[in-house]
Amino acid sequence: MIFTQGHSCINDDPQASVRSQPSNQYPWLPAGTYTIKRSLAARFAVPPGCQRVTVEPGSFGQWLRYVPLLPAGTAVHLHNGQLKEPQTVHAAILNIDVGSRDLQQCADAVIRLRGEYEFSRKPDHVHFHLTSGDDIRFADWYKGHGFRVDGDEVLPAPKAIEQPTHAVFRRYLDQIFTYAGTLSLARELTPTPLANVQPGDVFIRGGSPGHAVLVLDVAEHLLSGKRYVLLAQSYMPAQQIHVLRDAAAAGGVWFAVIPAHARFNTPEWTFSKDELRRFD
Repeated sequence: MIFTQGHSCINDDPQASVRSQPSNQYPWLPAGTYTIKRSLAARFAVPPGCQRVTVEPGSFGQWLRYVPLLPAGTAVHLHNGQLKEPQTVHAAILNIDVGSRDLQQCADAVIRLRGEYEFSRKPDHVHFHLTSGDDIRFADWYKGHGFRVDGDEVLPAPKAIEQPTHAVFRRYLDQIFTYAGTLSLARELTPTPLANVQPGDVFIRGGSPGHAVLVLDVAEHLLSGKRYVLLAQSYMPAQQIHVLRDAAAAGGVWFAVIPAHARFNTPEWTFSKDELRRFD
């Protein structure tokens, strides 16, 4: 069933929810350019009879709920500027760069958003594992403790000491993207029941091929308790992170969560219901 505009819906007040949040919560944006009017929550109302689930102030889920979007109707581009094919699977595009190299693919997009969230709060807490299992901390990296990969080995490689600016952080992420992926990210996350899905959870299948789709937001029907999710992904080759669309989804964007079903379908990948995981 597709819900069309004109239905009444219950929604939280986006402006009230972020009134006390710091202005640098999306640090890749030029200073002073963020506006709640171009956020995910402002763009997508919940299905009729639903409300957005409660999230903790300052949590990853709340941060994702108000992530900035590009103007409606924007096409998805690859890292090289070419158009993604097809152009029918997205409802919106996150206002965040994809980079100029073929790096920020599916798991990398999840790493990017989680990393940006952590960077906006406590940069020294940012760390991600490589496929090798090595844990690479941003604090070590910018303080001069770099690494290089030689075959299957990850070896120390001293580098210049830098300040923890966003530009330096962005270069750190590119190195993580190069040597991390769905396998390493899946190992970092904790399995969680589909029925308990929350904003910030990740549908992920580690492997080659593998895929990862991030849960941006969750709505719940007030009477039935049925849950709906807003989803985002990048893909191969690296492309702008986009909100997924499906003609069968509520309003074209809210995917119904049915825990009794063995599979969870997205436009370009089908996951098992047991492939939902969560950041600790």
